[in-house]
Amino acid sequence: MHNFNLYLPTKLFFGQNRLSELPQVLKPLGSRILITYGGGSIIKSGLLDTVKKSLRDFTLFELSGIEPNPRITSVRDGAAICKKEKIDILLAIGGGSVLDCTKNIACGAYYDGDPWDLVLDTSKITRALPIVDIITLAATGSEYDAGGVITNLETNEKRAIIHSLLSPYASFCDPSLTQSVPAWHTAAGAADIMSHTFEQYFVKDGNILTDGFCEAMLRTVIQMTPVAIKDPNNYEARAQLLMASSFGCCNLLCIGRSASAWPCHAIEHEISAFHDITHGVGLAIITPHWMRYSLNTETAPKFAQYGRNVWNLTGDDTMVIAREAIDRTAQFFTEIGIPSKLSDVGVTDKHFEEMADHIPQCWSPLTDAFVPIDRNGVLEILKNSL
Repeated sequence: MHNFNLYLPTKLFFGQNRLSELPQVLKPLGSRILITYGGGSIIKSGLLDTVKKSLRDFTLFELSGIEPNPRITSVRDGAAICKKEKIDILLAIGGGSVLDCTKNIACGAYYDGDPWDLVLDTSKITRALPIVDIITLAATGSEYDAGGVITNLETNEKRAIIHSLLSPYASFCDPSLTQSVPAWHTAAGAADIMSHTFEQYFVKDGNILTDGFCEAMLRTVIQMTPVAIKDPNNYEARAQLLMASSFGCCNLLCIGRSASAWPCHAIEHEISAFHDITHGVGLAIITPHWMRYSLNTETAPKFAQYGRNVWNLTGDDTMVIAREAIDRTAQFFTEIGIPSKLSDVGVTDKHFEEMADHIPQCWSPLTDAFVPIDRNGVLEILKNSL
């Protein structure tokens, strides 16, 4: 059992009809609110109008157009609004990309330089505006953690920004707000949740309790994703996925375990920095190939444990069970509508060498992964995924 710290400061408001509590949650934090959101989905659904009506006693400003794989350009715009309008509170409405962008805005509002500096060096973060969010997609878990991911198209970089000051003050998670999410994004979100779990499950040293947490998370997503895709209005399926999202990336799954290098995320960030693909889709494509790269006589027992406890596989041959578990994983992603090859989503091998060179500059060493991955290993996984 490894030593651990766990700090979960966010107030989680989970369930239907919780938005009626939003004004009383915001009131102690100030009166001037910047609402951040992405495209037009929350306008079409009427959610934005509902929120604004409930906040008629506050002074509201808006930043729209935040993209998937959120850009540093949106962060710069948001930080400028905060400074000019003396914003007290940030209210993010949307999925993880909107919230990730808002986290960088929160610390950028108190920084005199370019907010990208804070992504490159989080030691420069000294203050942050309070963040409240309304989540509309089960995927990233950003609603219950202190991190985010920002893309800089000028440098072809997609980097994490993680700091304790960036945990939301409160997160509103109403599963009914995710019922309008189309099948593609439902599947991609499910893959993201599963990847968060894999990254914390496949480590050198685990423990019985958190192995069980991870396995329950995976079984939940595997069972509920096809239901949500087939019947988008199925509240129970949407609720299970959203709950899994919230707890998948808050460090609960990794307590008492050895640290993970998060290799699939490291590789996918490089891909989407150059090709701007959907994050969960990239993870789903890469993951089975990372698993096959990592499978050997020493790791087979863990993959077999995954196969037995998540996929209900039986048999005495550990290596056979391990291989079948990996195949089942790839098959599941295909069954929920995710392509199996990077080339299917427009990725070429043009920047693979560049990607492999860049990972050590912005990520923890992949030599500390479940199975160490060097530069040639990154290239092998990428090429096998193509």
